[in-house]
Amino acid sequence: MAAEVGRERAEQLRELTLRVYARAAEHAESRGVVLADTKFEFGLDADGIVLGDEVLTPDSSRFWPADGYEPGRVQPSFDKQYVRNWLTSPESGWDRASDVPPPSLPDEVVAATRDRYVEAYERITGRDLADWPSPA
Repeated sequence: MAAEVGRERAEQLRELTLRVYARAAEHAESRGVVLADTKFEFGLDADGIVLGDEVLTPDSSRFWPADGYEPGRVQPSFDKQYVRNWLTSPESGWDRASDVPPPSLPDEVVAATRDRYVEAYERITGRDLADWPSPA
């Protein structure tokens, strides 16, 4: 990356990435959640480096319940891995190597994914999603 953005900017991005990750991982851990990995996307504006995109969501991160964590095995998760697992299972009937688009997700897969996302939100924030105001 240093070849593309320069050594100094690459070091700034590295430092920002590690600071944001460490703070988020510490908070998640205090709520019984392991922040296993995540991605950050940075850009530049007139004021400097900007952190953008879907930061620390189940779409950009892997969240595991700490009480279910066991090294050396597949972890239960609060992220989109559940969808990936269904799509690559025989149940979906989809051949990932084919030119055929993936099938629509069954209602139960959508509901189970939503439940995982809501649980991640509620555990990490300490708030009940039902308390959010609904859109007008």
